[in-house]
Amino acid sequence: MPKVLKAVAMERCIGCYSCMFACARMVHNALSWSRSGIRVRSRGGLTAGFEANYCLACPKPACSAVCPSGALRERRGGGVRYRRELCLRCGDCARACPVSAIEMDGETGEPVVCLHCGHCVPFCPHGCLAMVEKDHTERQEPVRPLSE
Repeated sequence: MPKVLKAVAMERCIGCYSCMFACARMVHNALSWSRSGIRVRSRGGLTAGFEANYCLACPKPACSAVCPSGALRERRGGGVRYRRELCLRCGDCARACPVSAIEMDGETGEPVVCLHCGHCVPFCPHGCLAMVEKDHTERQEPVRPLSE
């Protein structure tokens, strides 16, 4: 079974954003953390810690269900695969995501979403992220969207 990204120890996160830069550079070919499929933000205040917002690898992703062109397709094991050449840049996928894990890039108009590739994991200096096998029988953990 394919593995998916999981924030396994966010209590150790120091907010260095190395995972975001790694994703932007290695996956989305950009030098800006605004093009990262994972977004780390402060929970508010110095002692509140950090939270990560990323695709939860839904077994039946709403984003791919509403994609009119098939640019986002369901990935075996959960989550989606993205085909840039098919994307209409309509934003339906971002609006459909129940956890606001898809951002539309202001420059290209393309969706930026975690593809569960794992490129960010080795860049986290404190082991906050991991690639794990997803058990689809487990209940989806409730996640609130990050405030903008």
